[in-house]
Amino acid sequence: MMLTASAVSVLSSLGQLIWVLLLFVLVLLLTLLTTRWIAKYQQGQLHNRNLKVIETLKVSANGYIQIIKAGDVYLVIAVSRDHIEKLAEVTEDQLEINSVDATGQKIDMVESFHDILEKVKDHLPKK
Repeated sequence: MMLTASAVSVLSSLGQLIWVLLLFVLVLLLTLLTTRWIAKYQQGQLHNRNLKVIETLKVSANGYIQIIKAGDVYLVIAVSRDHIEKLAEVTEDQLEINSVDATGQKIDMVESFHDILEKVKDHLPKK
């Protein structure tokens, strides 16, 4: 059984296509594994930190006011490109931890992602 030149060409092209698809899947798999590894590494690094940014407000093109928690102390700081300055120290009682959404309803900051997704799905148009 002898293969013609066109049949050999088709088989060669098919082989190249399969090879490229396998490489593509391999790259996607390596990307997924690397991303998961980096996420776990960063989560481990951040888990034992004593600093946490509570809220950030942009006040100019390169200026921000932030509330940070350092241990048990809450600090209000001004952050710019070249400078950081402590503005005030506040207590936890002075902070409003719960936020308000666009409709004026309070948002519990410990809501689960599932609860938030359900609220968003309720506002989507039905088909």
